[in-house]
Amino acid sequence: MSRTDAVAGSGPAGEPGPPGTAGTPQDDRAHRHRWLILGVLGLAQLMVVLDVTIVNIALPSAQSDLGFTNGDRQWVVTAYSLAFGSLLLLGGRIADLVGRKVTFLVGLVGFAAASAVAGASVSFDMLILARAFQGAFGALLAPSALSLLTTTFTDPGERAKAFSVYGAVSGAGGAIGLLLGGVLTEYLDWRWTLYVNVVLAVVAFAFASALLTRTARDRSVTLDVPGTALVTAGLFCVVYGFSNAEHQDWGAPATWGLLIAGGVLLTAFAWWSTRSRHPLLPTRIVTDRNRGASYLGMLISAGGMFGVFLFLTYFLQTGLDYTPIDSGVAFLPMVGGLVIAATLATNFLVPRIGPRWVVPPGMAVSAVGLVWMTRLDLSSSYAAHILPMTVMVGFGLGLVVATAMSLGTLGVSVHDAGVASATVNAMQQVGGSIGIALLNTVSASAAASYISGRNPRDPAVKAQAALESYHTAFWWSAGFFAAGALVTLFLYRRGAPKELKGGAPTIHM
Repeated sequence: MSRTDAVAGSGPAGEPGPPGTAGTPQDDRAHRHRWLILGVLGLAQLMVVLDVTIVNIALPSAQSDLGFTNGDRQWVVTAYSLAFGSLLLLGGRIADLVGRKVTFLVGLVGFAAASAVAGASVSFDMLILARAFQGAFGALLAPSALSLLTTTFTDPGERAKAFSVYGAVSGAGGAIGLLLGGVLTEYLDWRWTLYVNVVLAVVAFAFASALLTRTARDRSVTLDVPGTALVTAGLFCVVYGFSNAEHQDWGAPATWGLLIAGGVLLTAFAWWSTRSRHPLLPTRIVTDRNRGASYLGMLISAGGMFGVFLFLTYFLQTGLDYTPIDSGVAFLPMVGGLVIAATLATNFLVPRIGPRWVVPPGMAVSAVGLVWMTRLDLSSSYAAHILPMTVMVGFGLGLVVATAMSLGTLGVSVHDAGVASATVNAMQQVGGSIGIALLNTVSASAAASYISGRNPRDPAVKAQAALESYHTAFWWSAGFFAAGALVTLFLYRRGAPKELKGGAPTIHM
């Protein structure tokens, strides 16, 4: 099937039209404005990703304003990640069932409304509940956006360009959140780190309403209720278990109990998926070697990526006395390296040499950059030390994230696009939760080990203990990427995917 045939036989933004029909005027309009659609989808993805980090910088101000304790502070982040991570696969399948325009618009409205309530919170409970609703609507919005992108761009060349942009947004969203959070908190108020989503959502909704058209429900797809219950509960336990490990310890019954329960539930879900007539996550999606490698690559890289954002931010602000805005600006070269690498990977490298010689080297480059970061100390300068390190890590991330997002949805049927997109997002969310929990634990242990036997009140001892904790986190993050390089080198097929060669369609209509 040629690109023209694929587009003509599909609805706007790539959703399936009536069988055997050519494109309608609405289809043609959507095809003409597909690059505007890319901008809308990228804006929605930016909202979801930056919300993971944008609130972090505002937490001290929010805590002072609402009067909650240090122990409660974790829930501002955890409430969002729990709802988002556990509901992603359900959100993806709902998008397949109901139609992606509907779920995309509902996700935008819900996310904006929850953000407005969170920004207007007058109590801690109100803020936590609103953050949970943010995560729930984000779980509907993120897979809808990625599946729309997957079904909009069916031409291999255009798909590569689109995914380079989208992958760059996804990878850089955390760093952008740090910068934007610092600006809004310093010059306006912590509440604007949440209100900003309303502004972004209004713009995205206006364009999405005009450019996307609704398609009929695909009645051949039904919701797998037992599978939904198993995977939702399993992901909840896994994300909650790792989040709990950050604030208690790995030996706490709540931690290992939740992790074991999550593992059992996800194993049961995998078994059920091989028995169900209409599985929530069909095995054909994850058993493809390139897609499976992409999901694992996203899982592993997310663990290391969020560690970089978190601990390098700590180092800049507490070690070098950077302001929140200064530390956000310091990440911009990393974003630049990520964007360049994402464009290079999806437009040139993967279509020519395949992912096997793109993703593993990207993991290796990030690992080397993180090992280099272990040499940072209180005398390090930005230009000579921090700048080249962050550019290197960003470049490696760009090779990994954009490729994994593209190949994680490549070649799936239209009625599976939503759940395949949700799987990519779920891997990123779960990987981030695992990484942050592990890195927080090992870094705290490293600091405590250094202080043991020394005067904890000595400023020099405290400063060196902090450096030990950061260096340990960087070493472990490097380990994530080194392991990812080996895993993806083994799993990815040799050569370029056939869907990216010539004029072969990337979506099975």
